[in-house]
Amino acid sequence: MDLIESYREELQLMRKPWTRIWVGAFVLCLLLLPWFVPEHITYIVTIIFIYSIGIQGQNLLIGYTGQISFGQAGFLAIGAFTFGHLNQWGVPWPLGILAAGLAAGAFGILVGFPSLRLKGPYLAIVTMGFGIAVYQIFVNSEVLSGGRMGLMINQLTPLFNIPFVTFSYYFNFLIALAFTLLSYNIISSYMGRAFIAIRDNDIAAEVIGVNLTRYKLLSFAISSFYTGVQGGLYGLFLGYLEPNMFTFMESITLFVAVIIGGLASIEGSIMGAAFVILVPQVFSNLREMVPVVFGVTILLVLIFEPLGLNGRWLKMRLYFRNWPFR
Repeated sequence: MDLIESYREELQLMRKPWTRIWVGAFVLCLLLLPWFVPEHITYIVTIIFIYSIGIQGQNLLIGYTGQISFGQAGFLAIGAFTFGHLNQWGVPWPLGILAAGLAAGAFGILVGFPSLRLKGPYLAIVTMGFGIAVYQIFVNSEVLSGGRMGLMINQLTPLFNIPFVTFSYYFNFLIALAFTLLSYNIISSYMGRAFIAIRDNDIAAEVIGVNLTRYKLLSFAISSFYTGVQGGLYGLFLGYLEPNMFTFMESITLFVAVIIGGLASIEGSIMGAAFVILVPQVFSNLREMVPVVFGVTILLVLIFEPLGLNGRWLKMRLYFRNWPFR
């Protein structure tokens, strides 16, 4: 009986009363934020919500399954342009977002097949080649990308006369919250434990009955689905798509967010999303400094805090929980 109760406690999202309090306060602050900050701050936080979805997917693949991918920009482009074309054909946005995720997920399965035989840098090179190939296809195909004019997206019509940016903020906040809860459920399920077993030792995982083919492909599919949804939401929010939004540097941005936020951490994915969106805003007048800041921060994280921003946050919580005794 004690084992059953402890397992149920382990599956709980928030096991401590204090955790429920600060998480509730944080969510309340996010709900009130658009009414107390300038519109451009609301705009930036909305983009963080959108990016946090794709970065969670990337973390499920890299952090939890141990499969390195530098092709996320390709899945992002596939999802975005799938949504863009369906939007122009008059397909309702929920179906368009779902189709964007499914299209990216289907390509994720195809790209995942090399992971059955390749590991480490070899797999990274294959996925990088996929991302670059997708970018080149969209750049050179006016039918797919709309050419130099790109694709114009019909944006959401706000309800109750709420400003568009505020309405988009709440819209993307709810979707990001749903995907965050989904991510927690995935990693707490048998599927998530299979991902972790593959990451730690795929041979041992196969010995204990984990189907490597099924779960590696499933990890790629889920990760790509998240990224495709991010692409669709990004296009819906901006109202415009063009191929140069999905260069190889976009894959690097998502990868940097996972490393700096914290591997195998859903909270870290959100922190990483905030980092990669806020740094370019801080250095808006010195854009050439952004890659330098990313590179230096990765070095500092790998040397001093391998668990990323989330690791530092956990240590701070532990410090104050044990204060004044250390």
